[in-house]
Amino acid sequence: MELEIKHKRGIAIVGSTGSIGTQALEVIRHSKYLQAEVLITNNNVELLIQQAIELEPNAVVIVDKSKYTWLKENLKHLPIKVYAGEEAAKQVLEYDGVDMVLAAAVGFAGLSTTIHAIQNKKPVALANKESLVVAGSIIHDLVKELNVPILPVDSEHSAIFQCLIGEPPHSVEKIILTASGGPFRGYSKEQLKDVTLKQALQHPNWKMGNKITIDSATLMNKGLEVIEAKWLFDLKPEQIEVVVHPQSIIHSMVQFTDGSIKAQMGLPDMKLPIHYALHYPDRVTSAFERFDFTKYPQLTFVMPDTQAFPCLQLAYEALKKGGNIPCALNAANEKAVHLFLQEKIKFYQIPMVIESVLQKIHYIAQPKLEDLTQTHNEAYTLAKNIFNF
Repeated sequence: MELEIKHKRGIAIVGSTGSIGTQALEVIRHSKYLQAEVLITNNNVELLIQQAIELEPNAVVIVDKSKYTWLKENLKHLPIKVYAGEEAAKQVLEYDGVDMVLAAAVGFAGLSTTIHAIQNKKPVALANKESLVVAGSIIHDLVKELNVPILPVDSEHSAIFQCLIGEPPHSVEKIILTASGGPFRGYSKEQLKDVTLKQALQHPNWKMGNKITIDSATLMNKGLEVIEAKWLFDLKPEQIEVVVHPQSIIHSMVQFTDGSIKAQMGLPDMKLPIHYALHYPDRVTSAFERFDFTKYPQLTFVMPDTQAFPCLQLAYEALKKGGNIPCALNAANEKAVHLFLQEKIKFYQIPMVIESVLQKIHYIAQPKLEDLTQTHNEAYTLAKNIFNF
């Protein structure tokens, strides 16, 4: 039975020109229940102009103010509000026409808009995992206080979210996050010393942005997801397990206290969890490709190799220590990945940079938001200076 369309849900996309943002717009194009209300990007003005001309949102924002004139000039013939700067990116989220905010910006930069959306009681479809990694306790408390829904967009957390529907919280024994293993699954520490940037960017299953693709190759992406899961589902670190599942068909699982397990399955396509989050609580028909069991006669699972891929273990340790350490972990990783993408360091040196930063960072047990900003900047600088860049 088709849903009655009383009002199209207005979506504000923070990071509309990135990997998640562009896939979200594809979902919106094919949905009669959604509309693009606000589009925000950091500096990709050319693509933002294309998106705005096609979808005619209420407003667009370019964070990089130097590109405002270019954006304004190209959209002057359309009834679209055009703004620039970080403050404008937050203020447009307050519009009455914004029914949900898709937090799709990559990295620490997405934190302020996520918090602002929650403070204005806008439901958040969360793809920016760094928000919860960096400021999990702050966001957790804010969400509880204001009773604002957070809908996970990561395929793994979407899977857990779906598996938990209708289940009492005390019935959860543990969750099991699946990892593809990336392009270097099965490599030894010695083999990883010779891998190239081109190889690292060749993910076997998923189409993602460069930063997330490298995080997947180092298993840091899974480490960040472990920290995110702690705050999303109110779990202890020992209740979060990671297994490598190369086929990426089971997106994650929940094991309950009676020993039974629920798994959410589907093809490795980020449009699926995006579609689910943007339409929630309804499960709306899509035209996406369907999964065929006969094409996957075998699904396999192995434990991650934290000797060859220490980033996952570093994330667990940061989660257990808490305070501002996950923030430092995230910042050090952002800088290390940036250096690798510039081919200034080797792949195997990424975890070395992160571990060095965590050993030097000033520990704050109960950080405020300004402490986290300071920690991010300090950790970023420490990571930058390790190799004197």
